[in-house]
Amino acid sequence: MRRLFIALVLLAGPAWADSADQVAIERGRYLAVAGNCTGCHMGPAGAFAGGRGIETPFGTINAANITADRETGIGGWSTDDFARALGEGIAPGGRHLYPAFPYVWYSNLTREDSDALHAFLRSVPPVRNIVDRDTLGFPFNIRAIMRGWNLMFFGAARLAPEPARSAEWNRGAYLVEALGHCAACHTPINALGGSRSSQPMAGGTLQGWFAPNIGANAYEGIGGWSVDDVVRYLATGANDWTRASGPMAEVVENSTSRMTPADLRAIAVYLQDRPSRGVAAAPAPLAVGNVQMVTGAALYVDNCSACHRRDGQGVTGMIPALAGNGVLVQSGAETLVRVVIAGARSAATAAEPTAPAMPSFGWRLNDAQVADVVTYMRNSWGNAAPAVTPDVVRGMRARLVPAGG
Repeated sequence: MRRLFIALVLLAGPAWADSADQVAIERGRYLAVAGNCTGCHMGPAGAFAGGRGIETPFGTINAANITADRETGIGGWSTDDFARALGEGIAPGGRHLYPAFPYVWYSNLTREDSDALHAFLRSVPPVRNIVDRDTLGFPFNIRAIMRGWNLMFFGAARLAPEPARSAEWNRGAYLVEALGHCAACHTPINALGGSRSSQPMAGGTLQGWFAPNIGANAYEGIGGWSVDDVVRYLATGANDWTRASGPMAEVVENSTSRMTPADLRAIAVYLQDRPSRGVAAAPAPLAVGNVQMVTGAALYVDNCSACHRRDGQGVTGMIPALAGNGVLVQSGAETLVRVVIAGARSAATAAEPTAPAMPSFGWRLNDAQVADVVTYMRNSWGNAAPAVTPDVVRGMRARLVPAGG
């Protein structure tokens, strides 16, 4: 009987191994969604094949091919190679990666999750796609300088669970601080590209947009949102406060709308418990008689009020309210200026498939007029924020329509 049992175990062994591998692959598939891997690694050759240019303050870096192709992807990487890249920012052969690849946050991933993510990527059909990975100019093309950068801004410290907090809170912390790497966009950076540790999640300029404050700040952040508001926004791309557009629309479409309700709630619970950073309360708005406010009011009535209404309340479920909208009162006005000039389309998800869009007004309004109407919106209906100058608009317009374009 004992020999028969051993024989059965040996015969079943490969099936058990296949089952375990499949479990790891499916776990890794979900982790890739939660980490929004396609956000960077989706390119002309397909998902995970790389080639998409990632804009940084120091130049554009092309995202790597992370399919299982052995020559141009990561098909030759071991699980240890993969874990070191995620945890230390070092690829096989000792090549330093740039922090456009968010290893600063991925270093908080558990080894179990790292291995599962590797198992999934190994299951992705290999795509031969040679990506130019050395696009930065001197001296940033010298990858050895990353050793110094890492000493200053990367401690490779692991995120430790907080026993005094709930399992839900700790899960949210892991999703936000590690897998989701939210701070990579929503924390301001210094002149060397390192995150300002004193202002976590307080908002920052990103690729011509302003990623807003997502801490528990009631004025600039999401402190006035309920947990359900946050969940709804992440799941659908919209709530009563705002709609996701630009880079965040991609995050919602590719990642958060595909995550489990439990994980979205955990994220919301954690974010709502973050310390408040940024402006604590609304400052005094610009005076009604201010020249920009007078001109901006007239421009708003002529160009914006038909959709957003004169009182800035918008249309529930379709057109975002401008009154009390945190996007409008961020320290940086890049997003608002960009949307007025170029228009925008909100996220399209299974729950919110319509994806309403705002048309461009850049063809109709000059730089001074855009500055005036944006300044008016930032200082009306209870909003208050610094005025926007024509120079800011001119810079954004040049960015969106380069000379000769």
